[in-house]
Amino acid sequence: MYEFNGKAAIVTGAASGIGRAVALHYARHGAKVVVSDVNDAGGAETVEMIRAAGGVAEYFRADVSRPADNERLVNFALEKFGRLDFACNNAGIGGEQNPTGAYSIEAWDKVIAINLSGVFYGMRFEIPAMLKTGGGSIVNIASILGQVAFAGAPAYVAAKHGVVGLTRNAAVEYGKQGIRVNAIGPAFIHTPMISALDENPEIRNMLIGLHPIGRLGEPDEVAELVMWLSSDKASFVTGAYYPVDGGYLAQ
Repeated sequence: MYEFNGKAAIVTGAASGIGRAVALHYARHGAKVVVSDVNDAGGAETVEMIRAAGGVAEYFRADVSRPADNERLVNFALEKFGRLDFACNNAGIGGEQNPTGAYSIEAWDKVIAINLSGVFYGMRFEIPAMLKTGGGSIVNIASILGQVAFAGAPAYVAAKHGVVGLTRNAAVEYGKQGIRVNAIGPAFIHTPMISALDENPEIRNMLIGLHPIGRLGEPDEVAELVMWLSSDKASFVTGAYYPVDGGYLAQ
């Protein structure tokens, strides 16, 4: 059990999947949580799940690709809870599937705006808020594709590689000021983003076969690592990239 009582967290993309699991775990350990997403119904459901379990949460709609939305999100957390200790920048999309030479400009711009710029915009406003109370922990959700390629996903791969680099840079800049910044690289996790594969057993089995552990991951398995990285138990850990990948990158 981590001691997050009196702490406050922001989780983006928290209407479902990994983000929802992270928000629920923060609350379970005592943190007050701002649940953020563009899916209002899903975000409200996450808040209700937290409150039903005795936790404290508020929903705030924010499109992470918009700098002003990120600023408003952080200000909302400060207004509601008076501080910001943890941030999990998780919001992301899969994007178009096409090789680089055929990838649409519109799809490229959208994926980069959400998956990479969205993480920068988040940290741009989270960091000053954390500095006001002596520090904090930021966990950015990258991907195994922040380390390796995946044919047909040039924008996603580029964005997630960028998230890892951005994480390391911020860690170097703010380590002495009490802010730790780390990245997590999930492999294929059973979330709504890939739930359509349940109707296509052939592709689903192919993806499972990419993981030496013999299955897809679960959102809670990612959330557990977010909790550890957020906690004082990881007090000497910053600028790191941790895969949660069932052995994917070991091959």
